[in-house]
Amino acid sequence: MNPEIAQSSFVQEVSTGRRFEFGRNWARFLDRLNDERIAQAQRSLMNWLQTGNLLGKSFLDIGCGSGLFSLVARKLGAQVHTFDYDPHSVECARALRARYFANGHDAWTIEAGNVLDRRYMEQLQKFDVVYAWGVLHHTGDMWRALEHAALPVAPSGGQLHLAIYNDQGSTSQRWRRIKKLYNSGRTSRTGVIAAIIPYWIFRGLLSDLKRFRNPLIRYREYGSERGMSRVTDWFDWLGGYPFEVAKPEDVIERCRDAGFELVRLRTCGGGLGCNEFLLRRSL
Repeated sequence: MNPEIAQSSFVQEVSTGRRFEFGRNWARFLDRLNDERIAQAQRSLMNWLQTGNLLGKSFLDIGCGSGLFSLVARKLGAQVHTFDYDPHSVECARALRARYFANGHDAWTIEAGNVLDRRYMEQLQKFDVVYAWGVLHHTGDMWRALEHAALPVAPSGGQLHLAIYNDQGSTSQRWRRIKKLYNSGRTSRTGVIAAIIPYWIFRGLLSDLKRFRNPLIRYREYGSERGMSRVTDWFDWLGGYPFEVAKPEDVIERCRDAGFELVRLRTCGGGLGCNEFLLRRSL
C-alpha cells in the first residue's frame, strides 16, 4: 500500500472512531523509557525465546508500538525490520533508533506498513523471528492478519511469537462496546476514563491495604517483566480498538494448519489479558 494512502486511511479511521491512536499513547511512554525498562524487556525476550542473543538472526517486528522490542532485538544483535500501520508508532521506533543506534540504519530498517496488505507481507524477506505481540487483534481482521504474519517466517525453524487477547465470551463483548464508546468522541472518552481508571486505582488500593502492602509497589514493579508502564497500558487497553479475541486452541489449530508447531504457551488463566504463543515453522 502506498504510504500516503495508508496514512490517509489511518487518519480517516481515527476521525470516525474506528481506530485508537496507539502511537500517540506510546510516544508518551518513551518519555519514561530508561535503561532499567530496556533491560527488563530484553530479559523477557531472551527468556521467552530461550536464547542469550540474536547474533546472526533476522527479526521482524509487526506493529512495533513504542519500538521497544525492535530496540531490544537490535541490542541482542539481530538484523531488524520494523513496521506499523500507525504513523506515530513508526516515529516512535525512529526516535529510539536515533537515540540508541544513530549510525545503525542498515541493520535496523523502519517503515509504514500494514499486516493486512498481503502484497506488502509477501515482498518481505524471510525472518528467523517474527514478533507480533498484542497487535493482530487490533487490525480489524485478526485471522487474516495471522495468516499474513506467518508469510515472512523462515522455513524449517523460523519462529512466530504472538500474543492475542483471550476470548472471555460476553465479558469480551462488553469490553468491545466500551472501547468503541471510548473512540466515539472526546466526551465519551472522558466519561470512560472517569468511570474506569479511578475504579482500577481504588480496587488496587483496597487489595494492597488488605495485604498490608505498599500501594506504590504495584506501579513501581509493573514493568518488571516486559519493561512496560501500567498507566500507558491502561489507556492502551481502554482505547484499544479494533478489538478481537480468540481462544488459545483456535490460534494453535490455525497455526498448525499453516505448518507451525507449538513450542511454548502461556495463558492468562482464562481471564483478562493476552495468551502468549511461541511457534516454530515445521515445513
